[in-house]
Formats: sequence, C-alpha cells, structure tokens
Amino acid sequence: MNILDEVKKEFVRDLAQSGKRADERSPEEYRKISLEHGLITTAEGSAQVKMGKTQVLAGVKLGTGMPFPDRPKEGVFSTNAEFLPLASPTFESGPPSEESIELARVVDRGIRSSNAVDVASLFIGEGPDGKSLVWSVFLDLYILDHDGNLIDAAALAAMAAIRTAQMPKFEDGKVIRTETTGKIPSKNDSVECTFAKIGDRIYLDPSYDEEVGMDCRFTAATTPGHICACQKGGRGALTTKELDYCMDLALRKGDELRRLLPG
Repeated sequence: MNILDEVKKEFVRDLAQSGKRADERSPEEYRKISLEHGLITTAEGSAQVKMGKTQVLAGVKLGTGMPFPDRPKEGVFSTNAEFLPLASPTFESGPPSEESIELARVVDRGIRSSNAVDVASLFIGEGPDGKSLVWSVFLDLYILDHDGNLIDAAALAAMAAIRTAQMPKFEDGKVIRTETTGKIPSKNDSVECTFAKIGDRIYLDPSYDEEVGMDCRFTAATTPGHICACQKGGRGALTTKELDYCMDLALRKGDELRRLLPG
C-alpha cells in the first residue's frame, strides 16, 4: 500500500467511527447507477453499467462446441474479466491478475447458481461426426473505470447483456449470425450486492477509498427472494448478526437492481 492509500485508509476509518461516508451517502445507499445496452454491434448481447465513477462493459458471444465430458447434455458458460490499464493506476498489462480472476469467478458463480443462463437448454444434438454439440456462451467483462465495487457493477452489466442477447440461428451445422431465434434460455435474474466492513460499520457499495480502508468485504448474489451465492474477501471477520444484516439488505437491494434491467 502506497503513502496515498495509507492516508485514504485513515481518513475513511476516521469517518466510519462517526458513521459517515466521504460522499455523504447513507450506509445502505448505492451511488447513482445508469445502464445502457446494445453498445457492441458485433456481440450477441452487451451492456455498460456506471455505478458512481466505476464503469464496466459486458459482452456476450455465442458459438458451438463440444460439452464437458461429465455434462454431455449441457451447454458451456464461461466468464472472463479484463482489467484495462487505463481504468486504474493499479492495473497493469500482462497475464490476468488475481483480482481479475476473482471478479470473473464471483460473477460467474452468481450466474451459474441462479440458472441465469440455463445451460441444460443449450444442447443442440449430434454433430456431423456423431459427437454431442452444444451452445457455448462466453461472457467478457471489461473494466473501463475503477472507483470501487467492481463486483456489483460487473454482475449487473453481465445480467443485462445476457437478458438482451439474441441467439443466432443454427442450421445445417452452421451458425447463421444474420438470423436469430430468441433470447438465451434463463430461469432467473441474478444480481450481486457488496458490503464493506470498516471498523464496526457495514457499508453497501464501497467506493475505492472505502475498499482501501475496509477490514473485509462480503458479497451476496440474489434472485427474487433467495440468496444463491456468497463470497467473502479480506482478513477481517463478520459476526452472524452482521451476515444476517447483509443478506437481508442484499435481498431488498437486489430487487431494486433488477428493476434497472432491460425487459
């Protein structure tokens, strides 16, 4: 941690002792959120989310391929996150960082556990060689600007891109991208809510400075009325009462986030 981050950490923790935040939000308040979709014309689906100054772009592409050997009748879903160096001075070019791998996994887990992409409905049949053929759904996340809480912004952008994606037509063993057959099969809309614990305070939607000063982070992925996945980060601990609070609030705030999704 550099000297500037040390200063930010102390400032954030001093504010937290009095229950305040630098941007004057309440502990249960998100920053301003905006969502646009259909921005990438070469993708089957795309969406960009701005959460405060944090910006994440999600793109969905579909192709065909072989299923995993242990799931011969299911499609393939994979998530990748790319931290563009221009988005933050902490991002560097090169192989995927631990942070980008973690982000992809947390978003992926929320989508899988909720059946936001119903992979069981992505089976096509036997290919010309007699082997099983399935749809493969590739979700790519691009961090355009990092000012904290990449998880919630990425999860919301991902869900919007999935909801608006159109499946290309498959005919005579070929993918015809100029024609579509409908949306990606989905059983639920999954969103994620992230909390930072700073001292004995819990804050929803931590900014970058709050992430620098936090003891730990907790994320809950939800569908309407259900918690479908959880992730904790950082060395600090949460009490049972604090976990209950976070999960209850995640269910309520999750409904608010879902109302932002395109129809």
